[in-house]
Amino acid sequence: MSDPIEFFKTRRSVKPREMTGPGPTPDELETILTIGARVPDHGKIAPWRFIVFEGDARARAGDVIAAVFARKHPEATAEQIAAEKARLSEAPLVIAVVSSPKPHPKVPVWEQELSAGASCMNIVSAATALGYGANWLTGWIAFDPEVLSGLGLRGDEKLAGFIHIGTRSKEIEDRPRPELNAIVTRF
Repeated sequence: MSDPIEFFKTRRSVKPREMTGPGPTPDELETILTIGARVPDHGKIAPWRFIVFEGDARARAGDVIAAVFARKHPEATAEQIAAEKARLSEAPLVIAVVSSPKPHPKVPVWEQELSAGASCMNIVSAATALGYGANWLTGWIAFDPEVLSGLGLRGDEKLAGFIHIGTRSKEIEDRPRPELNAIVTRF
């Protein structure tokens, strides 16, 4: 899309179940990650990092998720456990954006976490600009300490989001957006 304003006015998320392959090429993935790292970063401390799940890594992550889910929900059915195992396998690529705050006298943790959120949005926008479907999701797995540890996060880190990226399998519809007069005030 050649008009950046129109791009941002019409950007939409694609559900992972509505994605298929192919996912981004290695060069496209590098571009997406480069744009993900190009966000406001007061103090130039890079308070985020990325974990890439593609190919078999999605199934290995699914094993971690399913094991934690089964342990915490002994009454879970085989179908429920299978659904949790597949949570990161619907899209061909998932990028976890990890908020990794650094001690800094002038940059509070909250500001560093916002920088990680900006990284999530840049990744979604970059993937969409390349013609892929993208979706920023969290869910229980983004907040469960056992899952996060199993995926390689340290105790002081948080998961800002899982960005699912793939080829759209169908046309997507827009959702209702807030009316500006309901969310904007003037001081």
